[in-house]
Formats: sequence, C-alpha cells, structure tokens
Amino acid sequence: MADIQGSYDDLFSAVPRALAALLDEGDVGGSVAVFVDGEPVVDVWGGFADADRTVAWQRDTIVNVWSVTKTMTALCALVLADRGELDLAAPVARYWPEFATAGKEGVLVRHLLAHTSGLPEFDAPTSVEDLCDWPSVTARLAAQVPRWEPGSAAGYHSLTQGFLVGEVLRRITGRSVGEFFADEVAGPLGADFHIGLAAEHDPRVALTVPPPSRTEDYSASAPGTPGSSAPAPTGADPGTSTGARTSAPIRVRDGNTPAWRRAQIPAASGFGNARSVALVQSVMACGGAARGVRLLSRAGVDRAWEEQFRGEDRLLGMSVRWGLGYGLFGSTYGWGGWGGSLVMVEPDSRMAVAYVTNQMREPAPDTRGLELVMAAYDGLTGLRG
Repeated sequence: MADIQGSYDDLFSAVPRALAALLDEGDVGGSVAVFVDGEPVVDVWGGFADADRTVAWQRDTIVNVWSVTKTMTALCALVLADRGELDLAAPVARYWPEFATAGKEGVLVRHLLAHTSGLPEFDAPTSVEDLCDWPSVTARLAAQVPRWEPGSAAGYHSLTQGFLVGEVLRRITGRSVGEFFADEVAGPLGADFHIGLAAEHDPRVALTVPPPSRTEDYSASAPGTPGSSAPAPTGADPGTSTGARTSAPIRVRDGNTPAWRRAQIPAASGFGNARSVALVQSVMACGGAARGVRLLSRAGVDRAWEEQFRGEDRLLGMSVRWGLGYGLFGSTYGWGGWGGSLVMVEPDSRMAVAYVTNQMREPAPDTRGLELVMAAYDGLTGLRG
C-alpha cells in the first residue's frame, strides 16, 4: 500500500486508506483534509509532486485546484455582501458602469455567481495570454452581448465568472481578488491558498499531470459541446469547453507555466493544498467562523445556499442547482476542479472535505473526490455516534 503521511483521527481511517488506494491505482500524488468544527480530523498526503515520481509530495506541497478556486472567489463576494458593501441583488452596472451596455443592464450580481448572466464564454477567440491581461479581458466582457436573457437560464461560466465577479470586487475595494483574498480570508485564517502565486512558492508546486496516455496538450471538453462524449461527475468541473468556437484552449501545459501561476484567473488559477481548501471552506461549514476568526455572519453564510437556479445547465449538459457561487447537492455544497480536485461543505455536520491532486483522469470515470467524501462520512457517523 502507498505510504501516506500526515495525521488523522482513528474514526476517519477510511480516508487515508482511500487515498492510498488511489495512489496504488496509479495516481501520482495528492492530499486530503477533513475539518469538523473548524479543526482537522484528517490531514494526509502521499505520492509524488512530479510526473517522473522523483520528488515526494510534502506537507506544504501545493497544486493548481482549477475550478475549486471559484468557491474562494465566491467567499470573497459573500464577505463584502455581509459587510453591506456589495448588494447581490443590485445591477452589476452599479459598481461597474461600463458593463451597462449590449443588453446587460439587467444583469444582477447574483447572476454572476449563479452562472446565469448569459456570459459563459468569450465572444471571440481567447488565448491564455489574453486571460493574463485583466484590463483587456474585463473590458471585453463589459462590451459583450449576453447569450440569453440574464437570469432566465444557466450556463457554466468556466473562466468568465472569475473575471466578472473579480471586477465587481475590484471596483468596490480597489484591490484585486487575489489581494482581497490574501488580506481578508487567507491571512486571518492562516490558510496556504493563493490566487496569483508569487515566484517564491514555485518550488512547492506540484505540476499538473495529464491523464494516462495523454500529453500536456490535453484539454477537456465540457459536456454538451462538440467533442464531448460523457457527462461530468457530480459536483466536478468537467474542464474547459474547448469544443466551442469561442473558448480559450486551456491545455495542461498552459496551467503549468509561470505565467498562469502569476496571473489572477479567479475561476481557475488558485493554488493550495487540501488543508488550506478545507480550512477556508470550514468558514462556510461552521456558520461563518473558523479557528476563532469570523468572516461572515450566520445569515451571510446561509445566503450562499439560497437556490438561484435549478434545471439543465446549457454548457454542462446536465441538471444542476446553483446557489451563490456554490453547486448545491442535497444538504451539501461545493464544487470541483478540472483534473479531480474537490471541496464539499456539510453545514449540518459542520464538516468540510477537500481533495487536491496533480493527477488528471479522463472526466467521465473520475469519482475520486466523491469516494473520499463518502469515506469522510463514515468517520463522521462514528464521531457523532
């Protein structure tokens, strides 16, 4: 069995066993954390940080979690809303006047968080270099025509959501999402999560490894787009929609570049480990506070779970329920990233579960994160029993 490092409560021993099984099956590396009442009951890691399997995954290894980043950006918006600085029911143009054009006058802030604004993709070919140019990419979105009546339908905003929400936050605070997150969320909590990664952290990064038999040119198609053959696993981002004409062709090699790490792409370029992801989202699991740090009121947390849309997502091609920045799955909330990383929040049990990995798999059969969540529930049953 693969060697697993870290610590865990004996009641949750199924979690490190599940991680070891994934590594035994061929995964390169990863980490898992389970927090209950804001404290870790599982904090384990194993495998390797590099595709050649020469560098062991360490306690402080971090990795690109792709769309798990969306939950961090959403939390920033919820913090501002709870402070009364952001009205989620207000038109986006109240904070971003240039946005009130091309039929977007009625787009509300909550539409951005719920993937219902009608701006799921860019209306012209977009390169990775374009995504690294914040003023340019946000100006393009401000001029773009929505694809549907805002609020009437949902379509997964795989990359655009972060820029849309991020620009609203920037207009209010004068700070980028990465700066606000570092100052107001990660800093107070002591969480090792970054949106816009400084060069000093590069040696700790586990580069993304494409699925077996794929190269670093691998890029996934979202269900419902040309080239897609299967639905996404529940609660997970199926990847960048490369089949559509206007999508940015994000490849594994793009995400492994210094330019991607430095850029603030608040829907997809967050770096952290399972411990940091679970710690931050424990704020949502525990009524707005974790480790003595209160970021939100209870009402501010509950707002995130208010259903904004239920039905088929036009881009994902599957039935979804969207809250404010989080997918809703029964009594749990969260989202996953391209490649397998996942965070799920269970407020009733004050539990947050996070899994991060550098090993991609083909989207259709990838249920690793959910297997680890279920293993955590086994431990929770014993803890509460």
